[in-house]
Amino acid sequence: MGGMTAREAYEWLEGHSKESAYLGAFGALANWDQATYTPRKGHPHRAMMQGTLAKLLHQRATDPRIGEMLAVVEGSELVADPTSVEAVNVREWRRSFEQQTKIPERLAVELAQATAEGQAVWEEARPKNDWEGFKPVLKRIFALTREVADALGYEKERYDALLDQYEPGATAAQLEPVFKRLREATVDLLRCLEQAPRKPDVSVLHRYFPRAAQEAFAKEVIARLGFDLEAGRLDSVAHPFMMGIGPGDVRLTTRYFEDYFNPAFFGTIHEMGHGLYGQGLLAEHYGTPMGSEVSLGIHESQSRTWENLVGRSLGFWRYFWPLAQQHFEALRDVRLEDFHFAINQVQPSLIRVEADEVTYNLHIMIRFELELALLRGELSLDDAPEAWNQKYREYLGISSPTLADGVMQDVHWSAGLIGYFPTYSLGNLYAAQFFRQAEKELGALEPQFERGEFAPFLEWTRRKIHHQGSRYWPRELLKNVTGEDLNPEYLIRYLHGKFRSLYGV
Repeated sequence: MGGMTAREAYEWLEGHSKESAYLGAFGALANWDQATYTPRKGHPHRAMMQGTLAKLLHQRATDPRIGEMLAVVEGSELVADPTSVEAVNVREWRRSFEQQTKIPERLAVELAQATAEGQAVWEEARPKNDWEGFKPVLKRIFALTREVADALGYEKERYDALLDQYEPGATAAQLEPVFKRLREATVDLLRCLEQAPRKPDVSVLHRYFPRAAQEAFAKEVIARLGFDLEAGRLDSVAHPFMMGIGPGDVRLTTRYFEDYFNPAFFGTIHEMGHGLYGQGLLAEHYGTPMGSEVSLGIHESQSRTWENLVGRSLGFWRYFWPLAQQHFEALRDVRLEDFHFAINQVQPSLIRVEADEVTYNLHIMIRFELELALLRGELSLDDAPEAWNQKYREYLGISSPTLADGVMQDVHWSAGLIGYFPTYSLGNLYAAQFFRQAEKELGALEPQFERGEFAPFLEWTRRKIHHQGSRYWPRELLKNVTGEDLNPEYLIRYLHGKFRSLYGV
Protein backbone atom coordinates (compact mmCIF):
# COMPACT_ATOMS: atom_id res chain seq x y z
CA MET A 1 0.00 0.00 0.00
CA GLY A 2 2.21 2.74 -1.35
CA GLY A 3 2.55 5.75 0.91
CA MET A 4 0.11 4.53 3.57
CA THR A 5 1.28 4.92 7.16
CA ALA A 6 0.86 2.20 9.80
CA ARG A 7 -1.72 4.38 11.59
CA GLU A 8 -3.76 4.83 8.40
CA ALA A 9 -3.65 1.09 7.68
CA TYR A 10 -4.69 0.34 11.26
CA GLU A 11 -7.63 2.73 11.03
CA TRP A 12 -8.77 1.04 7.82
CA LEU A 13 -8.62 -2.37 9.52
CA GLU A 14 -10.50 -1.04 12.55
CA GLY A 15 -13.23 0.46 10.38
CA HIS A 16 -13.54 -2.73 8.32
CA SER A 17 -13.74 -4.83 11.49
CA LYS A 18 -16.42 -2.64 13.06
CA GLU A 19 -18.55 -2.60 9.91
CA SER A 20 -18.41 -6.40 9.83
CA ALA A 21 -19.42 -6.50 13.49
CA TYR A 22 -22.46 -4.31 12.81
CA LEU A 23 -23.46 -6.62 9.96
CA GLY A 24 -22.93 -9.61 12.24
CA ALA A 25 -25.18 -7.96 14.81
CA PHE A 26 -28.03 -8.04 12.28
CA GLY A 27 -27.43 -11.79 12.00
CA ALA A 28 -27.45 -12.18 15.78
CA LEU A 29 -30.71 -10.27 15.99
CA ALA A 30 -32.20 -12.45 13.26
CA ASN A 31 -31.07 -15.59 15.12
CA TRP A 32 -32.64 -14.37 18.35
CA ASP A 33 -35.87 -13.50 16.55
CA GLN A 34 -35.94 -16.88 14.82
CA ALA A 35 -35.74 -18.65 18.19
CA THR A 36 -38.35 -16.47 19.86
CA TYR A 37 -40.95 -14.85 17.61
CA THR A 38 -40.55 -15.80 13.94
CA PRO A 39 -43.76 -17.43 12.65
CA ARG A 40 -43.32 -21.04 11.55
CA LYS A 41 -43.79 -20.24 7.87
CA GLY A 42 -41.14 -17.53 8.04
CA HIS A 43 -38.22 -19.88 8.66
CA PRO A 44 -37.36 -20.62 4.99
CA HIS A 45 -37.09 -16.89 4.25
CA ARG A 46 -35.01 -16.39 7.41
CA ALA A 47 -32.61 -19.12 6.26
CA MET A 48 -32.12 -17.27 2.95
CA MET A 49 -31.53 -14.00 4.80
CA GLN A 50 -28.90 -15.62 6.99
CA GLY A 51 -27.26 -17.37 4.06
CA THR A 52 -26.91 -14.10 2.17
CA LEU A 53 -25.46 -12.36 5.21
CA ALA A 54 -23.03 -15.23 5.85
CA LYS A 55 -21.77 -15.01 2.27
CA LEU A 56 -21.28 -11.24 2.59
CA LEU A 57 -19.42 -11.60 5.89
CA HIS A 58 -17.18 -14.33 4.46
CA GLN A 59 -16.30 -12.09 1.51
CA ARG A 60 -15.42 -9.29 3.92
CA ALA A 61 -13.37 -11.63 6.12
CA THR A 62 -11.27 -12.81 3.15
CA ASP A 63 -10.89 -9.41 1.45
CA PRO A 64 -7.26 -9.34 0.15
CA ARG A 65 -6.94 -5.75 1.37
CA ILE A 66 -6.91 -7.07 4.94
CA GLY A 67 -3.65 -8.90 4.26
CA GLU A 68 -2.18 -5.82 2.58
CA MET A 69 -3.10 -3.54 5.49
CA LEU A 70 -1.81 -6.02 8.07
CA ALA A 71 1.54 -6.13 6.24
CA VAL A 72 1.82 -2.34 6.63
CA VAL A 73 1.00 -2.38 10.36
CA GLU A 74 2.91 -5.47 11.48
CA GLY A 75 6.44 -4.71 12.62
CA SER A 76 5.68 -1.02 13.07
CA GLU A 77 6.06 0.96 16.30
CA LEU A 78 2.27 0.97 16.56
CA VAL A 79 2.29 -2.67 17.68
CA ALA A 80 5.62 -2.73 19.55
CA ASP A 81 3.92 -3.43 22.90
CA PRO A 82 2.25 -6.87 22.44
CA THR A 83 -0.41 -6.12 25.07
CA SER A 84 -1.46 -2.76 23.62
CA VAL A 85 -4.92 -2.37 22.13
CA GLU A 86 -3.47 -2.00 18.64
CA ALA A 87 -1.15 -5.02 18.93
CA VAL A 88 -3.91 -7.27 20.28
CA ASN A 89 -6.31 -6.27 17.52
CA VAL A 90 -3.69 -6.75 14.80
CA ARG A 91 -2.69 -10.15 16.21
CA GLU A 92 -6.28 -11.38 16.22
CA TRP A 93 -7.12 -9.87 12.83
CA ARG A 94 -4.13 -11.75 11.39
CA ARG A 95 -5.22 -14.98 13.06
CA SER A 96 -8.79 -14.64 11.76
CA PHE A 97 -7.68 -13.68 8.25
CA GLU A 98 -5.35 -16.66 7.97
CA GLN A 99 -7.97 -19.08 9.25
CA GLN A 100 -10.62 -17.74 6.88
CA THR A 101 -8.37 -17.75 3.82
CA LYS A 102 -6.94 -21.23 4.48
CA ILE A 103 -10.35 -22.84 4.00
CA PRO A 104 -11.08 -23.23 0.26
CA GLU A 105 -14.47 -21.87 -0.73
CA ARG A 106 -15.40 -25.30 -2.09
CA LEU A 107 -14.76 -26.89 1.33
CA ALA A 108 -16.62 -24.16 3.22
CA VAL A 109 -19.66 -24.60 0.97
CA GLU A 110 -19.58 -28.40 1.17
CA LEU A 111 -19.33 -28.35 4.96
CA ALA A 112 -22.15 -25.80 5.25
CA GLN A 113 -24.37 -27.97 3.07
CA ALA A 114 -23.41 -31.17 4.90
CA THR A 115 -24.14 -29.69 8.33
CA ALA A 116 -27.45 -28.21 7.16
CA GLU A 117 -28.42 -31.66 5.90
CA GLY A 118 -26.92 -33.31 8.98
CA GLN A 119 -28.99 -31.30 11.44
CA ALA A 120 -32.18 -32.00 9.48
CA VAL A 121 -31.39 -35.73 9.32
CA TRP A 122 -30.45 -35.80 13.01
CA GLU A 123 -33.72 -34.14 14.04
CA GLU A 124 -35.65 -36.82 12.18
CA ALA A 125 -33.42 -39.80 12.99
CA ARG A 126 -32.88 -39.20 16.71
CA PRO A 127 -36.47 -39.86 17.88
CA LYS A 128 -36.45 -43.06 15.80
CA ASN A 129 -33.07 -44.24 17.15
CA ASP A 130 -32.07 -44.47 13.49
CA TRP A 131 -28.28 -44.54 13.71
CA GLU A 132 -27.95 -46.27 10.36
CA GLY A 133 -29.95 -43.51 8.69
CA PHE A 134 -27.88 -40.79 10.40
CA LYS A 135 -24.45 -42.40 9.98
CA PRO A 136 -23.82 -41.67 6.27
CA VAL A 137 -24.23 -37.90 6.65
CA LEU A 138 -22.24 -37.97 9.90
CA LYS A 139 -19.40 -39.80 8.16
CA ARG A 140 -19.38 -37.08 5.52
CA ILE A 141 -19.27 -34.34 8.17
CA PHE A 142 -16.33 -36.00 9.92
CA ALA A 143 -14.51 -36.43 6.59
CA LEU A 144 -15.00 -32.75 5.73
CA THR A 145 -13.97 -31.72 9.24
CA ARG A 146 -10.72 -33.64 8.80
CA GLU A 147 -10.17 -31.65 5.60
CA VAL A 148 -10.77 -28.42 7.53
CA ALA A 149 -8.21 -29.45 10.16
CA ASP A 150 -5.67 -30.28 7.45
CA ALA A 151 -6.31 -26.95 5.72
CA LEU A 152 -5.87 -25.01 8.96
CA GLY A 153 -2.74 -26.94 9.88
CA TYR A 154 -1.51 -28.35 13.18
CA GLU A 155 1.71 -29.45 14.86
CA LYS A 156 0.73 -32.79 16.40
CA GLU A 157 -2.80 -33.86 15.59
CA ARG A 158 -5.92 -32.84 13.73
CA TYR A 159 -7.96 -32.34 16.87
CA ASP A 160 -5.77 -29.39 17.86
CA ALA A 161 -6.72 -27.43 14.73
CA LEU A 162 -10.41 -27.86 15.52
CA LEU A 163 -10.13 -27.17 19.27
CA ASP A 164 -8.11 -24.03 18.55
CA GLN A 165 -11.10 -22.47 16.78
CA TYR A 166 -13.04 -22.49 20.05
CA GLU A 167 -10.25 -22.26 22.63
CA PRO A 168 -7.23 -20.42 21.16
CA GLY A 169 -3.95 -22.11 21.94
CA ALA A 170 -5.45 -25.22 23.54
CA THR A 171 -4.24 -28.69 22.48
CA ALA A 172 -5.27 -32.24 23.23
CA ALA A 173 -1.87 -32.87 24.81
CA GLN A 174 -2.55 -30.09 27.32
CA LEU A 175 -6.05 -31.31 28.14
CA GLU A 176 -5.58 -35.07 28.41
CA PRO A 177 -3.65 -35.12 31.73
CA VAL A 178 -5.89 -32.42 33.26
CA PHE A 179 -9.06 -34.24 32.24
CA LYS A 180 -7.65 -37.60 33.39
CA ARG A 181 -7.00 -36.22 36.88
CA LEU A 182 -10.44 -34.60 37.03
CA ARG A 183 -12.16 -37.75 35.75
CA GLU A 184 -10.51 -40.03 38.31
CA ALA A 185 -11.25 -37.66 41.19
CA THR A 186 -14.85 -37.24 40.04
CA VAL A 187 -15.47 -40.98 39.72
CA ASP A 188 -14.04 -41.47 43.22
CA LEU A 189 -16.34 -38.76 44.61
CA LEU A 190 -19.35 -40.19 42.81
CA ARG A 191 -18.73 -43.69 44.21
CA CYS A 192 -18.41 -42.17 47.68
CA LEU A 193 -21.65 -40.18 47.40
CA GLU A 194 -23.55 -43.23 46.16
CA GLN A 195 -22.82 -44.88 49.55
CA ALA A 196 -23.81 -41.80 51.57
CA PRO A 197 -26.37 -42.23 54.36
CA ARG A 198 -28.04 -38.92 53.58
CA LYS A 199 -30.07 -38.28 50.41
CA PRO A 200 -31.95 -35.13 49.38
CA ASP A 201 -35.73 -35.02 49.06
CA VAL A 202 -36.10 -33.62 45.55
CA SER A 203 -39.90 -33.74 45.62
CA VAL A 204 -39.85 -30.16 46.94
CA LEU A 205 -38.59 -29.10 43.49
CA HIS A 206 -41.50 -30.79 41.71
CA ARG A 207 -44.39 -28.86 43.19
CA TYR A 208 -46.41 -26.18 41.40
CA PHE A 209 -44.34 -23.17 40.36
CA PRO A 210 -46.46 -20.81 38.20
CA ARG A 211 -44.67 -19.54 35.14
CA ALA A 212 -45.47 -15.90 35.90
CA ALA A 213 -43.99 -16.25 39.38
CA GLN A 214 -40.87 -17.95 38.00
CA GLU A 215 -40.31 -15.12 35.53
CA ALA A 216 -40.89 -12.39 38.12
CA PHE A 217 -38.57 -14.07 40.63
CA ALA A 218 -35.82 -14.65 38.05
CA LYS A 219 -35.91 -11.04 36.86
CA GLU A 220 -35.67 -9.71 40.39
CA VAL A 221 -32.76 -12.05 41.16
CA ILE A 222 -30.69 -11.27 38.05
CA ALA A 223 -31.21 -7.54 38.59
CA ARG A 224 -29.88 -7.82 42.14
CA LEU A 225 -26.93 -9.85 40.88
CA GLY A 226 -25.97 -7.05 38.52
CA PHE A 227 -27.57 -7.81 35.15
CA ASP A 228 -28.85 -4.57 33.63
CA LEU A 229 -32.38 -5.23 32.38
CA GLU A 230 -32.37 -1.85 30.65
CA ALA A 231 -29.50 -3.21 28.53
CA GLY A 232 -31.03 -6.66 28.09
CA ARG A 233 -34.17 -8.74 28.29
CA LEU A 234 -35.41 -12.22 29.21
CA ASP A 235 -37.59 -14.30 26.87
CA SER A 236 -38.88 -17.87 26.62
CA VAL A 237 -37.60 -20.39 24.06
CA ALA A 238 -37.40 -24.15 23.50
CA HIS A 239 -33.60 -24.27 23.91
CA PRO A 240 -32.11 -21.51 26.16
CA PHE A 241 -29.23 -19.32 24.99
CA MET A 242 -27.71 -15.86 25.40
CA MET A 243 -27.41 -13.57 22.39
CA GLY A 244 -25.25 -10.47 22.52
CA ILE A 245 -26.52 -8.04 19.90
CA GLY A 246 -24.11 -5.28 20.90
CA PRO A 247 -23.46 -2.68 23.60
CA GLY A 248 -26.64 -2.05 25.55
CA ASP A 249 -28.43 -5.07 24.07
CA VAL A 250 -27.70 -8.49 25.59
CA ARG A 251 -30.60 -10.95 25.46
CA LEU A 252 -31.24 -13.93 27.72
CA THR A 253 -33.67 -16.78 27.11
CA THR A 254 -34.97 -19.62 29.27
CA ARG A 255 -37.70 -22.26 29.32
CA TYR A 256 -40.33 -22.86 31.99
CA PHE A 257 -41.73 -26.02 33.57
CA GLU A 258 -44.43 -25.38 36.13
CA ASP A 259 -43.83 -28.74 37.80
CA TYR A 260 -40.05 -28.38 38.22
CA PHE A 261 -38.19 -25.43 39.74
CA ASN A 262 -34.65 -26.03 38.47
CA PRO A 263 -34.66 -25.66 34.66
CA ALA A 264 -35.95 -22.11 34.36
CA PHE A 265 -34.20 -20.65 37.38
CA PHE A 266 -30.76 -22.16 36.96
CA GLY A 267 -31.01 -21.91 33.19
CA THR A 268 -31.65 -18.18 33.58
CA ILE A 269 -28.77 -17.73 36.03
CA HIS A 270 -26.48 -19.66 33.64
CA GLU A 271 -27.41 -17.50 30.67
CA MET A 272 -27.16 -14.41 32.86
CA GLY A 273 -23.53 -15.36 33.54
CA HIS A 274 -22.92 -15.29 29.80
CA GLY A 275 -24.88 -12.04 29.65
CA LEU A 276 -22.81 -10.36 32.38
CA TYR A 277 -19.72 -11.11 30.29
CA GLY A 278 -21.43 -9.50 27.29
CA GLN A 279 -22.43 -6.45 29.31
CA GLY A 280 -18.94 -6.26 30.80
CA LEU A 281 -17.10 -5.89 27.50
CA LEU A 282 -15.84 -2.36 26.90
CA ALA A 283 -18.23 -0.60 24.51
CA GLU A 284 -15.49 1.64 23.09
CA HIS A 285 -13.80 -1.46 21.65
CA TYR A 286 -16.95 -2.96 20.14
CA GLY A 287 -16.35 -4.59 16.78
CA THR A 288 -12.68 -5.33 17.46
CA PRO A 289 -10.95 -8.22 19.27
CA MET A 290 -10.34 -6.00 22.31
CA GLY A 291 -14.11 -5.72 22.67
CA SER A 292 -14.75 -9.44 22.14
CA GLU A 293 -14.92 -12.48 24.42
CA VAL A 294 -11.66 -14.41 24.18
CA SER A 295 -12.97 -17.99 24.06
CA LEU A 296 -15.86 -20.35 24.65
CA GLY A 297 -14.14 -21.79 27.72
CA ILE A 298 -13.75 -18.39 29.38
CA HIS A 299 -17.36 -17.60 28.41
CA GLU A 300 -18.50 -20.85 30.00
CA SER A 301 -16.50 -20.06 33.14
CA GLN A 302 -18.69 -17.01 33.65
CA SER A 303 -21.98 -18.85 33.22
CA ARG A 304 -20.95 -21.79 35.40
CA THR A 305 -19.61 -19.46 38.10
CA TRP A 306 -22.95 -17.71 38.52
CA GLU A 307 -25.05 -20.83 38.08
CA ASN A 308 -23.10 -23.09 40.45
CA LEU A 309 -20.46 -21.37 42.58
CA VAL A 310 -22.82 -18.49 43.34
CA GLY A 311 -26.35 -19.67 42.53
CA ARG A 312 -26.20 -23.07 44.25
CA SER A 313 -24.41 -21.80 47.37
CA LEU A 314 -26.13 -21.72 50.73
CA GLY A 315 -25.19 -18.07 51.25
CA PHE A 316 -26.95 -17.11 48.02
CA TRP A 317 -30.15 -18.83 49.14
CA ARG A 318 -30.02 -17.44 52.67
CA TYR A 319 -30.27 -14.02 51.05
CA PHE A 320 -32.90 -14.90 48.43
CA TRP A 321 -34.99 -17.39 50.44
CA PRO A 322 -37.52 -14.83 51.78
CA LEU A 323 -38.06 -13.58 48.23
CA ALA A 324 -38.44 -17.14 46.92
CA GLN A 325 -41.05 -17.97 49.57
CA GLN A 326 -42.83 -14.72 48.76
CA HIS A 327 -43.11 -15.68 45.07
CA PHE A 328 -43.81 -19.42 45.50
CA GLU A 329 -46.47 -20.69 47.86
CA ALA A 330 -45.08 -24.20 47.25
CA LEU A 331 -41.91 -23.33 49.17
CA ARG A 332 -43.49 -21.80 52.25
CA ASP A 333 -43.41 -25.05 54.26
CA VAL A 334 -39.93 -26.06 53.06
CA ARG A 335 -36.79 -25.69 55.18
CA LEU A 336 -34.05 -23.70 53.46
CA GLU A 337 -31.47 -26.44 54.18
CA ASP A 338 -33.71 -29.09 52.59
CA PHE A 339 -34.22 -26.95 49.49
CA HIS A 340 -30.48 -26.27 49.22
CA PHE A 341 -29.69 -29.99 49.47
CA ALA A 342 -32.33 -30.76 46.81
CA ILE A 343 -30.96 -28.29 44.24
CA ASN A 344 -27.53 -29.87 44.75
CA GLN A 345 -28.61 -33.48 44.24
CA VAL A 346 -25.99 -35.72 42.61
CA GLN A 347 -27.50 -38.45 40.45
CA PRO A 348 -25.86 -40.09 37.41
CA SER A 349 -28.03 -39.55 34.36
CA LEU A 350 -27.87 -40.15 30.63
CA ILE A 351 -28.54 -36.60 29.44
CA ARG A 352 -25.64 -34.13 29.49
CA VAL A 353 -27.71 -30.95 29.63
CA GLU A 354 -29.58 -32.23 32.71
CA ALA A 355 -26.46 -33.39 34.56
CA ASP A 356 -25.62 -32.18 38.06
CA GLU A 357 -22.52 -30.26 39.08
CA VAL A 358 -20.48 -33.39 39.94
CA THR A 359 -21.30 -35.66 37.01
CA TYR A 360 -21.42 -33.03 34.25
CA ASN A 361 -17.71 -33.17 33.47
CA LEU A 362 -17.85 -36.94 32.98
CA HIS A 363 -20.32 -36.39 30.12
CA ILE A 364 -17.86 -33.98 28.51
CA MET A 365 -14.86 -36.26 28.92
CA ILE A 366 -16.67 -39.14 27.27
CA ARG A 367 -17.32 -36.97 24.22
CA PHE A 368 -13.76 -35.60 24.20
CA GLU A 369 -12.25 -39.09 24.34
CA LEU A 370 -14.54 -40.37 21.56
CA GLU A 371 -13.82 -37.38 19.32
CA LEU A 372 -10.09 -37.87 19.76
CA ALA A 373 -10.36 -41.57 18.94
CA LEU A 374 -12.52 -40.87 15.87
CA LEU A 375 -10.14 -38.24 14.49
CA ARG A 376 -7.08 -40.37 15.23
CA GLY A 377 -8.63 -43.29 13.37
CA GLU A 378 -8.65 -45.42 16.53
CA LEU A 379 -12.45 -45.69 16.48
CA SER A 380 -14.91 -46.07 13.62
CA LEU A 381 -18.31 -44.39 13.62
CA ASP A 382 -19.73 -47.88 13.10
CA ASP A 383 -18.53 -48.74 16.60
CA ALA A 384 -19.28 -45.38 18.24
CA PRO A 385 -22.63 -46.37 19.88
CA GLU A 386 -21.09 -49.25 21.82
CA ALA A 387 -17.96 -47.22 22.69
CA TRP A 388 -20.30 -44.51 24.03
CA ASN A 389 -22.19 -46.95 26.26
CA GLN A 390 -19.00 -48.60 27.44
CA LYS A 391 -17.67 -45.29 28.73
CA TYR A 392 -21.00 -44.42 30.37
CA ARG A 393 -20.94 -47.75 32.18
CA GLU A 394 -17.33 -47.22 33.26
CA TYR A 395 -17.60 -43.57 34.41
CA LEU A 396 -21.24 -43.16 35.45
CA GLY A 397 -22.37 -46.73 36.08
CA ILE A 398 -25.24 -46.46 33.60
CA SER A 399 -25.88 -47.05 29.90
CA SER A 400 -28.57 -45.95 27.49
CA PRO A 401 -31.15 -48.41 26.17
CA THR A 402 -31.76 -46.04 23.25
CA LEU A 403 -29.49 -44.28 20.78
CA ALA A 404 -31.55 -41.09 21.17
CA ASP A 405 -30.31 -40.75 24.74
CA GLY A 406 -26.91 -42.18 23.85
CA VAL A 407 -24.60 -41.36 20.98
CA MET A 408 -27.29 -39.35 19.15
CA GLN A 409 -28.33 -37.02 21.99
CA ASP A 410 -26.20 -33.95 21.10
CA VAL A 411 -26.63 -31.67 18.10
CA HIS A 412 -22.91 -30.80 17.99
CA TRP A 413 -21.65 -33.49 15.60
CA SER A 414 -24.43 -32.98 13.09
CA ALA A 415 -23.68 -29.24 13.22
CA GLY A 416 -19.98 -29.87 12.57
CA LEU A 417 -18.97 -28.60 16.04
CA ILE A 418 -16.21 -31.17 16.55
CA GLY A 419 -13.67 -29.99 19.11
CA TYR A 420 -16.27 -27.85 20.92
CA PHE A 421 -17.10 -30.13 23.88
CA PRO A 422 -13.91 -29.60 25.94
CA THR A 423 -14.75 -25.92 26.39
CA TYR A 424 -17.59 -26.89 28.74
CA SER A 425 -15.27 -28.60 31.22
CA LEU A 426 -12.60 -25.95 30.72
CA GLY A 427 -15.27 -23.46 31.81
CA ASN A 428 -15.78 -25.37 35.07
CA LEU A 429 -12.02 -25.61 35.67
CA TYR A 430 -11.42 -21.91 34.96
CA ALA A 431 -14.41 -20.97 37.13
CA ALA A 432 -13.09 -22.74 40.23
CA GLN A 433 -9.61 -21.30 39.79
CA PHE A 434 -10.85 -17.74 39.19
CA PHE A 435 -13.25 -17.99 42.14
CA ARG A 436 -10.51 -19.10 44.52
CA GLN A 437 -8.33 -16.17 43.41
CA ALA A 438 -11.22 -13.76 43.93
CA GLU A 439 -11.56 -15.04 47.49
CA LYS A 440 -7.84 -14.49 48.08
CA GLU A 441 -8.28 -10.86 47.06
CA LEU A 442 -11.80 -10.08 48.30
CA GLY A 443 -12.15 -12.42 51.28
CA ALA A 444 -14.65 -15.26 51.66
CA LEU A 445 -17.41 -14.66 49.13
CA GLU A 446 -20.30 -16.72 50.48
CA PRO A 447 -20.79 -14.50 53.56
CA GLN A 448 -20.91 -11.53 51.16
CA PHE A 449 -23.58 -13.29 49.09
CA GLU A 450 -25.56 -13.96 52.26
CA ARG A 451 -25.63 -10.20 52.86
CA GLY A 452 -26.72 -9.56 49.27
CA GLU A 453 -23.30 -8.12 48.37
CA PHE A 454 -22.68 -9.36 44.83
CA ALA A 455 -21.16 -6.16 43.41
CA PRO A 456 -17.59 -6.67 44.71
CA PHE A 457 -17.28 -10.04 42.99
CA LEU A 458 -18.91 -8.82 39.77
CA GLU A 459 -16.62 -5.78 39.68
CA TRP A 460 -13.61 -8.09 40.20
CA THR A 461 -14.61 -10.27 37.24
CA ARG A 462 -15.24 -7.19 35.13
CA ARG A 463 -11.82 -5.76 35.84
CA LYS A 464 -9.86 -9.00 35.64
CA ILE A 465 -11.70 -10.82 32.82
CA HIS A 466 -14.40 -8.92 30.94
CA HIS A 467 -12.49 -5.69 30.33
CA GLN A 468 -9.50 -7.64 29.01
CA GLY A 469 -11.40 -8.62 25.85
CA SER A 470 -9.06 -10.77 23.76
CA ARG A 471 -5.87 -9.21 25.12
CA TYR A 472 -4.74 -12.59 26.44
CA TRP A 473 -5.49 -16.10 25.22
CA PRO A 474 -7.32 -18.24 27.80
CA ARG A 475 -4.39 -19.96 29.55
CA GLU A 476 -2.42 -16.68 29.60
CA LEU A 477 -5.43 -14.84 31.02
CA LEU A 478 -5.80 -17.51 33.70
CA LYS A 479 -2.13 -17.20 34.61
CA ASN A 480 -2.29 -13.39 34.73
CA VAL A 481 -5.33 -13.47 37.02
CA THR A 482 -4.39 -16.38 39.31
CA GLY A 483 -0.60 -16.55 39.04
CA GLU A 484 -0.54 -20.15 37.83
CA ASP A 485 -1.39 -22.36 34.89
CA LEU A 486 -4.57 -24.43 34.67
CA ASN A 487 -4.79 -26.54 37.82
CA PRO A 488 -7.61 -29.08 38.20
CA GLU A 489 -7.10 -29.29 41.97
CA TYR A 490 -9.19 -26.15 42.54
CA LEU A 491 -12.30 -27.71 41.01
CA ILE A 492 -11.58 -31.09 42.63
CA ARG A 493 -11.24 -29.56 46.10
CA TYR A 494 -14.37 -27.47 45.61
CA LEU A 495 -16.49 -30.46 44.51
CA HIS A 496 -15.17 -32.79 47.21
CA GLY A 497 -15.56 -30.17 49.94
CA LYS A 498 -19.08 -29.11 49.00
CA PHE A 499 -20.64 -32.47 48.26
CA ARG A 500 -18.97 -34.55 50.98
CA SER A 501 -20.33 -32.01 53.46
CA LEU A 502 -23.82 -32.04 51.94
CA TYR A 503 -24.01 -35.83 51.84
CA GLY A 504 -22.31 -36.36 55.21
CA VAL A 505 -19.40 -38.50 54.02
